[in-house]
Amino acid sequence: MSVDVFSAHFQDRQLRLDPARTALVVVDMINEFCKPGGKMVLPGYERLVAPQLALIEAARAAGATVIWVHDAHRPGMRREREWEKRTPHGLEKTWAVEVIEDLGARADEIHVIKRRYSAFFQTDLDLTLKDMQVDQLVICGVVTNICVRSTVHDAFFIGYDVVVPADACAATGPREHESSLYDIATHFGVVSDSAAVVAALREGVPIANMIAA
Repeated sequence: MSVDVFSAHFQDRQLRLDPARTALVVVDMINEFCKPGGKMVLPGYERLVAPQLALIEAARAAGATVIWVHDAHRPGMRREREWEKRTPHGLEKTWAVEVIEDLGARADEIHVIKRRYSAFFQTDLDLTLKDMQVDQLVICGVVTNICVRSTVHDAFFIGYDVVVPADACAATGPREHESSLYDIATHFGVVSDSAAVVAALREGVPIANMIAA
């Protein structure tokens, strides 16, 4: 992928993951966005399941932290901010906000509830990660250009190293997916794929950015 003149001024580096310092953050892989009957289903979520399962298995085997992020909203709010722009969705304590069964989320893993696009915005995710002594994040899920990207931005702003496996994320369209990954790779983190992240967790090999400086 060619790099524009402005974005070319980025510091390219390879990242080694230390499982003890790493968390896999799975964003919004919930029934509302993936399964028939959901109010905002993203077509083709099925292609994310295999790479995400590979990441989850590798993270668990390596002793990395696995975190599930649920977009969940309270009924009866006078001004639910997301609903000003999006169809009302994701009512808390309903089927809609449960992680899809395909991924085998565990109750004893960490679950974070968010009410805005970013998993960091006024949640306890940052505090949880600090208590886990985690400062490296692998972030995947839906959708690349909204909730994943917002979470990546906030993670970068507050000091985390971020890896985004492109094949474990999906956007509202191909253009949005590629554009978001490009910006993440040149401004906010490392963009790679699930195979490279699995190898990094299992074998300690470095992860290279998909865009070279």
